[in-house]
Amino acid sequence: MGSKYTRGCCGWLIVALIAALVATAAMFAIMKRKPGGKGHHKKPLPVPGPPGAIDSKYGDALGVALQFFQVQKSGKLENNQIPWRGDSALTDGKEAGLDLSKGMFDALKWITDFLIAAHPSDNVLYIQVGDPDLDHNCWERPETMTEKRPLTQINKKSPGSDVAAEAAAAMAAASMVFKSSDTTYSDVLLQHAQKLFTFADTYRGLSSETYPKLQDFYNSTGYVDELLWAASWLYHSTGDQTYLSYVTVQNGKTYAEWGRPTWFSWDDKNPGTQVLLSRLNFFGSKQISNAENEGLKSYRDTAEAVICGLIPDSPQATASRTGGGLIWISGWNSLQHATNSAFLALVYSDYMLSTRTAEVQCSGKYYSPTDIRNFAASQANYILGDNPMKLSYLVGYGSNYPQQVHHRGASIPADAKTGCKGFQYLHSPNPNPNVAMGALVGGPFQNDTFVDSRDNAVQTESSTYNSGTLVGLLSGLVTTSSVAQSFT
Repeated sequence: MGSKYTRGCCGWLIVALIAALVATAAMFAIMKRKPGGKGHHKKPLPVPGPPGAIDSKYGDALGVALQFFQVQKSGKLENNQIPWRGDSALTDGKEAGLDLSKGMFDALKWITDFLIAAHPSDNVLYIQVGDPDLDHNCWERPETMTEKRPLTQINKKSPGSDVAAEAAAAMAAASMVFKSSDTTYSDVLLQHAQKLFTFADTYRGLSSETYPKLQDFYNSTGYVDELLWAASWLYHSTGDQTYLSYVTVQNGKTYAEWGRPTWFSWDDKNPGTQVLLSRLNFFGSKQISNAENEGLKSYRDTAEAVICGLIPDSPQATASRTGGGLIWISGWNSLQHATNSAFLALVYSDYMLSTRTAEVQCSGKYYSPTDIRNFAASQANYILGDNPMKLSYLVGYGSNYPQQVHHRGASIPADAKTGCKGFQYLHSPNPNPNVAMGALVGGPFQNDTFVDSRDNAVQTESSTYNSGTLVGLLSGLVTTSSVAQSFT
């Protein structure tokens, strides 16, 4: 923990968290069953509802995973349930006359309140609180920080379309979550989302080019995927056809990379967009034009290519796995791709189940919703301890989990007076004095091994964007959901 909100502190990643967390909530909150759909009918049509017995371990793990968002809270804490956490960063935003104290230390209305505060005018968004270099030179509890907390903003002259569009997606998704319980707040979120999308699309630029220092922490490689992601969520939250036309007719061929499956991550939203928009092709609508339907079919075809790459015995299966069966793409934060992939697969299987779609075809082989769900469960099971190390990568779940999470607040005793230089706690061989309940650590190496050392940040650092999709994955495994017929 240090600057909001990243492995180092590049603040825009908080919107990647909220996009994952709130979009997860949106996907599982708009539930209604709708029969229909078509399959190849080589297998009996699936019946909407849970595809099998519910395993209570996912409910237990979900309860643990949700606690990490309490661990990460910044600002004046309300109903604090983490005994070793306290108020922190209370003056964040003061120099601009804003209250940016709420938020989360990285890399829930609590977060959407922060996003509203960070967007004080149509074409201004504050994307970072803190100095990344200064923060990395300190190892201290957030409650005792005294260093300067400078603000970084994007605006017309200093654009950051990736960040602004990501925030727009998060707020559009959040507006659906709050729509039934707080209509006024939902409307406020939607207004901010629409304005942020217009800002991102009109004043185009990459945050990491506007602020090159960000490249050392989260080097965003593009923004068109975030524009499509945001427009997709705005269509779901408003029903406005202009957003659907934006992602299909106007920009689909140019930006969507149809036919080219990639990995869903904080830097690449295309797979998420492909799965999200495929639901429209599954369910259909009389309001959608032929040209828009053609675009939606391309999104669904690409989503199916993503799914076919994930199923282990598919002819198109990726070889990017560990011997223990975990999707593995990169050494740093290796669980990101496994968790994200499993979440998307689970959502797609629910779309199929809801529409009684019997199967997907992967180069001549057919796979049912249950086959796809089984893949998702295998990744969750690996994370929860069914792996060669017999280690739970979810802190606080089970009897054997990492003891030296790379986490400032967890590693320093609550009563310690360290100032900025508490590095003796970073390098200590002892377990953390405080348990970062619900933290999902970086994960194993490709050979399924894991070194539980606080200095080994590659494997032991936790992140909120991992936790967001993990919560979605576990929620989906606890209870299978169906998809709403309408979005407004």
